[in-house]
Amino acid sequence: MNKIDVSCSWSGGKECAMALYEAQKSGMVVTHLLNMTSEDGSHSRTHGIDASWLKLQSEAIGIPIIQKATSWNGYEKAFKGALREIRQNGGATVIFGDIDLIQHRQWVERVCFEEEITPILPLWQKEREDLLNLFIKRGFRAIIIATDNRYLGEEWLGREVNKSFIEDVKSLNTIDLCGEKGEYHTFVYDGPIFQKPIKFDLGNNILYNNNWLLQINHQYTQEIL
Repeated sequence: MNKIDVSCSWSGGKECAMALYEAQKSGMVVTHLLNMTSEDGSHSRTHGIDASWLKLQSEAIGIPIIQKATSWNGYEKAFKGALREIRQNGGATVIFGDIDLIQHRQWVERVCFEEEITPILPLWQKEREDLLNLFIKRGFRAIIIATDNRYLGEEWLGREVNKSFIEDVKSLNTIDLCGEKGEYHTFVYDGPIFQKPIKFDLGNNILYNNNWLLQINHQYTQEIL
């Protein structure tokens, strides 16, 4: 594939990290990460991760991040505005980490088409366990940062995505292995796309709207204090 400049839809989790890796491996030059935040800009709109941690990922990876604040009601308008900005700056392609949620793919393809952007989904319909094993084999490191309490309890927070994690999730037989329906979310802190790992300590667990959220503390900030 010829080298082309692309942006990557970014949540901070394992699928977008794998999609970014696949794009780079195929010869694409990823120029920006794109993330939608809550209206006050404090958290990622989709996964609830503190927006400052996505900025730390951006710095550790070495790719600038575009963060756009929005409500759920205004999400599509704000996302299309971000796509328009990417296109006006010379980009024409955005990478997404979706696996098989057809409704989301249809939405992505429609809004991208309307903004003259080409969407690419490199993980589409890949087998779940193969993706997780490849994630680990390639040297990615991630922890569980949030869970839907209807499926996974507080005890899952902070767990590493590793072989034992895969086996434990498989044994449940009740959730998607990759958490594709929001059963859990991850925070990637190291791997082949990173120039340096992110250093952090685990903080408090918080129950919010029936979701368990893990607070993490940046070690560099603590050293300054």
